[in-house]
Amino acid sequence: MSDSTTRKPDWTPDDAGDAFTTRIVAGVGGGHDGLSAAAPPAGAASGTARRPLSVDGYVNGVLAGDRAVLARAITLIESNAPAHFEQAQEVLRRLLPHSGQALRVGITGVPGAGKSTLIEALGLELVGGGHPIAVLAVDPTSSLTRGSILGDKTRMERLSREQAAFIRPSPTGGVLGGVARKTRESMLVCEAAGFDVILVETVGTGQSEVTVRSMVDFFLLVLIPGGGDELQGIKKGVVELADAIAINKADGENKTRAEAARGEYNRALHYLTPATAGWHTRAYTCSAETGAGVGHLWEVIGRFREHTTATGAFAARRREQAREWLRTLIDEQLRAAFYDMPAVRAALPGIEAAVMAGELPATAAARELLRLLPPARD
Repeated sequence: MSDSTTRKPDWTPDDAGDAFTTRIVAGVGGGHDGLSAAAPPAGAASGTARRPLSVDGYVNGVLAGDRAVLARAITLIESNAPAHFEQAQEVLRRLLPHSGQALRVGITGVPGAGKSTLIEALGLELVGGGHPIAVLAVDPTSSLTRGSILGDKTRMERLSREQAAFIRPSPTGGVLGGVARKTRESMLVCEAAGFDVILVETVGTGQSEVTVRSMVDFFLLVLIPGGGDELQGIKKGVVELADAIAINKADGENKTRAEAARGEYNRALHYLTPATAGWHTRAYTCSAETGAGVGHLWEVIGRFREHTTATGAFAARRREQAREWLRTLIDEQLRAAFYDMPAVRAALPGIEAAVMAGELPATAAARELLRLLPPARD
């Protein structure tokens, strides 16, 4: 190819001028990133496509703690492609006996509360104490493009450089509550890879965000001082589910306001039913920037595990979460199977049009569609 080539994109108007011209410039000689095409690095696979892994390859790689295979296993699980589903389920089935030993901590909070900064500070504290940790950071998905920024690694720059930490940003996929549909399975894979603390960061807080409660052992709500409505509005529903409240950014001029907010929450929590039987939810102050109070938060989480393990509440919650997840999957798969029925696909457009035109009540329309289900067999 010559040094440069000019052409107009296919979508340009017929009378377009040079402003629509695209110039193609010859790239760097050699292979990817300027490496010699004739001498790839030792151990590198030939060609640009990665070699597909077998179920054994995924399982053995994850159990060996191979980060590259772990990342690929999570990608496999997150895939919505039918071709990947059976393989992903077999991988999960074989990894399941090696999971369940990690402590699962959900972290949510109002936008701007500093969740990512606090997670990094807590993660560095844990890594320094000898705990390998995995962070599953869920990013919002655009309802239009289905895309996500997935920027959590850039917000946790120091933690991402730690060998004992694994950070996995995942798109929500538009699921209620900002928790990716496959986050539960991703936790199991990370546990099988040897991580003993799993931190799940959610998109934000609100009544829909409480979905995270159904998949973690300990639920931490991060708030900031001086935000107003400390005891009202959007926070109330999630406060009732929190095992602890962290008033972040308790430094400098904010320190006094943070202490005041802590007192307000503790007085309010006195009148709420505890989120976990036998455990008294309390509010604490901390600063992710200075590290003050972060170690104490981990001590609180440790006391929670010891207390709930002794009372049986820890194991009971895990069992209840497993049953709830089973029923959720049944609901999802029944819904998918229903809409995939040829009779439903044929009837749905007309019935939807009648509902939208106000010609048919939605309840009657639903009953009409449900009559298309095959009769139950004895």
